[in-house]
Amino acid sequence: MNLHITGHHVAVTEALRAYVISKIDRIKRHFDHVIDVNVVMSVEKLRQKVEANIHVSGKEIHAACEGENLYAAIDELADRLDRQVVRHKEKLQVHRDVGFERKRTDVSELEAR
Repeated sequence: MNLHITGHHVAVTEALRAYVISKIDRIKRHFDHVIDVNVVMSVEKLRQKVEANIHVSGKEIHAACEGENLYAAIDELADRLDRQVVRHKEKLQVHRDVGFERKRTDVSELEAR
C-alpha cells in the first residue's frame, strides 16, 4: 500500500504522520486490497480540514472532514472511510455469493437431466 500525506498551509509533523498511519491501519484490517491512499491536511483560518482518497481494486473512495483540530478531523475521517470500505467489501461479497449460487444451481440442473 502506498501512503501519501501532504499538508496545505500546515507542516506535517512526525506526530501527525504517525497518527494518520495508525488510523489508516484500522482500514487495512478490514480490507487487504487497498492499493493507494492520499491524505491532504489543510488549515484555513479556523477551519482545519482533512481529505483522503483511497484507491481499492475497482473503486475510488473519497472522504473529507473538518474539525476543531486536526486530530479530531482525522478521527472522523477514519470513521467515515472505515464505513465506506466495509460497505464496499460487503458489496463484493454479496456479488461473489450471488455468482456462486448461480453456478451451484446450474450444476444441480445438469445433474437432474
